[in-house]
Amino acid sequence: MSTPKIGTPDPTLTGTGSGTGSVEAATTAACSHCDAPAAEVATGAPTIALVGSPNAGKSTLFNALTGAGVKMGNWPGTTVEVSRGVWHTPGAGSDRLNVIDFPGAYSLDPVSPDEALTRELLLDSPDSQRPDLVLVAVDTSNIARGLYLAAQLAEHPYRMVIALTKADVAQRQGLEVDPVRLSKALGIPVVAVDPRRRDVTTLAEAVHARLHAPIEQVRPADAPTSPKNTAGTDDPDAEFAAADARFAWIDQAVASATVRDEHQASTTETIDRFVLHPVLGPLIFLAVMFLVFQITITLAAPLQTLLEDFFTGPLSQWAEAALAAVGLDFPFIKGLLIDGLIGGVGMVLTFVPLMALMFLCLAVLEDSGYMARAAVVADRLMRAIGLPGKAFIPLIVGFGCNVPAISATRVLSTPLQRRMTALLVPFTSCSARLTVYVMLGHTFFPEHAGLVVFAMYVVSILLVVFAGLLLKTLLWRTMGADPLVIDLPVYQLPTARLTATVTWARLKGFLRTAGGIIVATVIAIWFLLSTPAVAGHSWGDEELAPQDSVYGVVSETIAPVFEPAGFGSWSLTGPLITGFLAKEALISTWAQTYAVEEDSADLATAVREDFDQASGGHGIAAVWAYMIFLMAYTPCVATLAAQRREIGLKWTLIGVVGQLALAWLLAVGAFQILRFFM
Repeated sequence: MSTPKIGTPDPTLTGTGSGTGSVEAATTAACSHCDAPAAEVATGAPTIALVGSPNAGKSTLFNALTGAGVKMGNWPGTTVEVSRGVWHTPGAGSDRLNVIDFPGAYSLDPVSPDEALTRELLLDSPDSQRPDLVLVAVDTSNIARGLYLAAQLAEHPYRMVIALTKADVAQRQGLEVDPVRLSKALGIPVVAVDPRRRDVTTLAEAVHARLHAPIEQVRPADAPTSPKNTAGTDDPDAEFAAADARFAWIDQAVASATVRDEHQASTTETIDRFVLHPVLGPLIFLAVMFLVFQITITLAAPLQTLLEDFFTGPLSQWAEAALAAVGLDFPFIKGLLIDGLIGGVGMVLTFVPLMALMFLCLAVLEDSGYMARAAVVADRLMRAIGLPGKAFIPLIVGFGCNVPAISATRVLSTPLQRRMTALLVPFTSCSARLTVYVMLGHTFFPEHAGLVVFAMYVVSILLVVFAGLLLKTLLWRTMGADPLVIDLPVYQLPTARLTATVTWARLKGFLRTAGGIIVATVIAIWFLLSTPAVAGHSWGDEELAPQDSVYGVVSETIAPVFEPAGFGSWSLTGPLITGFLAKEALISTWAQTYAVEEDSADLATAVREDFDQASGGHGIAAVWAYMIFLMAYTPCVATLAAQRREIGLKWTLIGVVGQLALAWLLAVGAFQILRFFM
């Protein structure tokens, strides 16, 4: 891998590590359901490298410094790619600093691709392309472990500042750390920060002071010496000796600056006795997720009804009156604006309250420290399919959005593990599928919609396991599983500001989808519905039946394939095609398709009647089969693009074919079995 250029030398700063600018490849993966925009770069400003172990609060600190709104989560492996932003600070010298958020790393001895990238950018790049200062985020509650990376960096000519995070968590564990004493013992500036509440003023002062210190004066006098500097080789004995020297240096400094109350009970340890229990742990996880779905659906339902009534009532009437007032009340324009944009996009927007509540609940679980426990609970399950427990990290991300989940497979140590996990991620039900589950749940199971949605997520987990066993049996029988090594954060109370920031970032991605892909899909479907595929009609003819349009004919051609699954209707299979673009488009397509039929009372009634007719009276069985197919077949084009980037075109195509085949088989099997009971 070629070394990305961090910057060009700044003549005002002397010594090694005088790069300014930005990493050329430092982009954060963006998708239709998550928000991670590229930030500006301050030309000519000093460059700060933000490093630290996973879960040390590094991404939260980066967001506090730059306001870039990067995706954050309180579990290891969040920061996989390099992000960048501008820190506007007061003080002498410069009020703007370029901050680069490096991938999380426990040390400079890489065991995963993300740690390898951090080492490459810090140690293997030319001196002129290195950052001006390294800011090390250290979790105060796990201070000795976090300082090991700082000890390794101290062996190199870097300006360095240590930021102690999570001091409140450490205090609840009975641990008090004196930053002044620790700084004196280490010979490195140490500042206690509270990035979750944006308290970084003192840190800015320390960084400015260190930036203006001569490079020859910044290395601690009694810091350990790199074995390469003494032995000239990578001799194992020299490496072990160096590691011992680092630990001794850390222990001496920590002992002089910390006071621990040994009698204070650890809340985290008490909770983990139940949460990490081999039997209770999985049951607690399922109970928590069931509660999330119940809260989400119960509270969102009234708001969804109000929004739906607004879009189908007043807004549609206002739009129709406005068109008449300006003389544009032509049938094809009314069809596009009212039946298409307002009906289709509006139906998707009715799910905004539901998505907001879902993202809020997940943000609370992430920030509290609970989600890291899910990886431990899932370790045994992951090992059964030949994957390490750490593979659960990208899989759990996939339940939010498949695109960043596939990027997160980079935390895995081998290419085979990353490839297999990337093929399994599409089987996790992303938030886009949730909108369809909820709509069908309310339509067919109004009293038990929450339970139905929860059941779909349980089936999704089982499908991931089944597909993993299938891949292991057919393709990778000899693949071993690494032991699980994961950093479990202590539990903490989520802050309102951080939770709101994460929730809004994800919700904004959902809204951007409605304003982009969904609008484009609505216009395309409207055009195809207005284009006749049979003789005797002109384009935009009001008498054109949907079945006789190009959209209807194409959908009718595909429909027989799904007759064994109970939904061989053109109006049910057609939306599955638009679902390739984005699963939310499926709902907008339904709303638009049924809107052109005069005998349809409302969307829910039309869908229910369609399933009953297509299935021969077994509508409940058919809708379960439909949801299972929706869960298992290709998620969206953005996911395919992410797969192609991570595992190549060949394996992406293999995944698409396999997902379609498996989805069809499962849907047919589900319908053929359930129709005897429903």
